[in-house]
This record gives sequence, C-alpha cells and structure tokens, in this order.
Amino acid sequence: MVEVGFIVFLFYSNLLMGEFTQTNAQGKSLAFAIKDIFTSTNFAIAIFSGFIGYVVFEYLRKRV
Repeated sequence: MVEVGFIVFLFYSNLLMGEFTQTNAQGKSLAFAIKDIFTSTNFAIAIFSGFIGYVVFEYLRKRV
C-alpha cells in the first residue's frame, strides 16, 4: 500500500505543479488549483496507475 500511496502522491503533485505553469492563466489560487485537480476521474486514474506501478515493482523485485 505504501507504493500505491506514493505513486498517487506523485500523480497529484505532478497535476498540482502543472496547474501553475506559464501556459495556464495567471493569478490562479491554490484553492482553485486543488479544486480543479481533485476530481473523481483523476482519482480513478491515480488509483489505477498506483496499482499498475505496484504490480510492475513487485515483478521487478522478484526478478532481481
């Protein structure tokens, strides 16, 4: 579960950093960015990616 949680954390931190790039609107607040990235679709993608990452890392651990 730690691996899945870490991948989910990295996913959301990457989304949050993407909200504050130069190509997005200036003056965007942190509250608006958090509201924008915490959606059910993003959560489903994060959990799915976390489990895929967990399976891959477990496979690599057993191989090496």
